[in-house]
Amino acid sequence: QVQLVESGGGVAQAGGSLRLSCAASGRTVSSYYMGWFRQAPGKEREFVARINWSGGSTYYAESVKGRFTISRDIAKNMVYLQMNNLKPEDTAVYYCRYGVLGTAASAFGSWGQGTQVTVSS
Repeated sequence: QVQLVESGGGVAQAGGSLRLSCAASGRTVSSYYMGWFRQAPGKEREFVARINWSGGSTYYAESVKGRFTISRDIAKNMVYLQMNNLKPEDTAVYYCRYGVLGTAASAFGSWGQGTQVTVSS
């Protein structure tokens, strides 16, 4: 079982930036993808970005492409989400995910507890 702990959420103005961090502990599989999802009030949880733990290949939702960057530090067991040019519609609880298949959570994996991101206009 992989445990995930997010940090770095907060309040930003539109056009601003925030960086989310996700610390992973436990036994990880190098071929797995890790990623970020988000859930806004009254909406379903949606895919934001993913990264292959070993190779580093990335994939983004169209809504964040060019503004968000996902990265990882294998030595520190950390995954990051750099969010630039934030928009009010980016307001949501952001969840780190171990185990991403395509743009969905894989059958086996784990979620972090979530961190709130609020973007004011």
